[in-house]
Amino acid sequence: MTETAKFDYIVVGSGAGGGTLAANLAIAGYKVLVLEAGKDHSENYYSQVPVFHSLSTEQDDLKWDFFVKHYSNEEQAQKDSKFNQPHKGILYPRAGTLGGCTAHNAMICVYPHNSDWDHIAEITGDKSWASNNMRKYFERLENCRYGVGNTFHKYAARLLRRIGISFNPRRRGYNGWLQTSNANPTLVLKDKSLIRIILEAFEQTIEERSGKFLRRLKRGFDPNDWDCAQNRAEGAAFFPINTAQGRRIGTRERLKAVRKKFPNNLTIWTDCLAKKVLFGPENTAIGVEYFEGEHLYKADPYAGKNNHSGITKQVFAKREVIISGGAFNTPQLLMLSGIGPAEQLRKHGIEVRVDLPGVGENLQDRYEVGVVSQMKRDFPLLKEAAFSPTLDDPNFVNWKKGKGLYTSNGGLLGIIKRSNRQKPDPDLYIFGLPGYFDGYKPGYSTDHIKNKNYFTWCVLKGHTNNLAGKVTLHSANPVDTPEINFRYFDDDPGVDQAQWQDDLDSVVAGVEFARRMNIDSGLRGVIDGEVVPGPKYQTQEEIRKFVKNEAWGHHASCSCKIGADGDKMAVLDSRFRVRRTRNLRVVDASVFPRIPGLFIVSSVYMIGEKASDVILEDAKKNALSGNLVFEPA
Repeated sequence: MTETAKFDYIVVGSGAGGGTLAANLAIAGYKVLVLEAGKDHSENYYSQVPVFHSLSTEQDDLKWDFFVKHYSNEEQAQKDSKFNQPHKGILYPRAGTLGGCTAHNAMICVYPHNSDWDHIAEITGDKSWASNNMRKYFERLENCRYGVGNTFHKYAARLLRRIGISFNPRRRGYNGWLQTSNANPTLVLKDKSLIRIILEAFEQTIEERSGKFLRRLKRGFDPNDWDCAQNRAEGAAFFPINTAQGRRIGTRERLKAVRKKFPNNLTIWTDCLAKKVLFGPENTAIGVEYFEGEHLYKADPYAGKNNHSGITKQVFAKREVIISGGAFNTPQLLMLSGIGPAEQLRKHGIEVRVDLPGVGENLQDRYEVGVVSQMKRDFPLLKEAAFSPTLDDPNFVNWKKGKGLYTSNGGLLGIIKRSNRQKPDPDLYIFGLPGYFDGYKPGYSTDHIKNKNYFTWCVLKGHTNNLAGKVTLHSANPVDTPEINFRYFDDDPGVDQAQWQDDLDSVVAGVEFARRMNIDSGLRGVIDGEVVPGPKYQTQEEIRKFVKNEAWGHHASCSCKIGADGDKMAVLDSRFRVRRTRNLRVVDASVFPRIPGLFIVSSVYMIGEKASDVILEDAKKNALSGNLVFEPA
């Protein structure tokens, strides 16, 4: 602590982890500062209208563009049709704005697998991570506004709670800050082709898992129901999305609401790019050094177009510093602060404070591909959709009234299934949307909407075996983006062939399933032809080639993992503390030892809630000097 410290906690980043945590600490009565490198773009319609989510990722005001490697071998890397030659990589959209990626994501909120939490409990010996306990954090943050019998369960739970009886068999949340909704399924009634697609998806579910279909029907095809989590359920499900009254909701809205209610407790500084964590004796984090200025980080499209390099400032914390920059920026900031692989730090002239070889390692992601078909006619549902935030777009006018197509994220439904029967958890999420989507490349979002006669099945592979990705420094300059290499499939010679082959075969199984739905759904009369992968990829070996060349991801995580005391690659302990430091924690997607669930954001919201409990517990136990130094075994 220094004489100039006026905040109890400093949180670097405002996304699903950091924003959730900062709001909770402020509500608990502490003085909290959020440092955000971007601006607050709450008034930008592209970040409000759910169906504009893909467009929002390419809005200059909102975006940070990273270009990442999928392979170390450039010859293999260039086989990807999305490979960007000037940047020598693949576009990886991130958000440079208040709320982080919750301000531009697709808002899909799917509960993770219980095994994700139980795995952390097992490797750390910390039973608070057990899945039965972790569920309470989802219940705490959720405000469920959909589902069969939802109103009954909601009010029955409230009534019985007043007389001391707990009644919540679905273990849903009805009073949290994060609203979960379903798109109005009646929207598709305008379009017979879309109705046929949905019916075929349900029929496939019945045929494959007929014994559990009635249970799914009873639960309203809800992947977030506790029964589904316990039974590792498969089947078709409508999208649960984070919207309120047809508008996007995330940590930006949460932070601003809490600041309005507790203005003396929560302070948000935008246009503040963290340079490094400041330390006192015994590696005690005492504050953050940062640049104040607009568009400083080189992932920002406006970077280099201004005439200033930012003003260096410092801010101090009485209690703790929490880094919540995400899977790319958190390891970068730790390394800039002297915490990371010693050899890499010395290479860039950075003094080694703590040699933690796991910083930036273990980077993980999903594998995704698209199965895109061209239809013989435009979808009637999209007839009047200009995808423009202007009053001459009738769908936008409807959205302003809280109704219509634009209140959804554009997705129809998702199918949760196992790629093979030996999988303990469902590992595929196959979701359909009217539009063209075959991955991320500059201009992809306009490709997605400009033609109204395409339909895409997105195949997402969860629980990937690939742990070989890494984030390394490009330089010691905080405005430079780091080097990011996911090292897909067989890129790391140390990876067991059976593991990467299993990932590859799982995605192939998803592609084959999507194709089967197109053939069996009676759409052959309205489909003009498949354009991705296309007719030249027919055999399993040909599809493997397609997947290996064209797969992408957008759920980067695990680059500063929680681990056991004896694990030399573990960056954090089970209480989010950076090893061999005091008063320094990480709370974001980088903390997971393995990538959770099928869509990551719900898991990150949950760890934000859990970290709040952990930090508040420690605040009660410890003096203002903070935690005792934690030494790994």
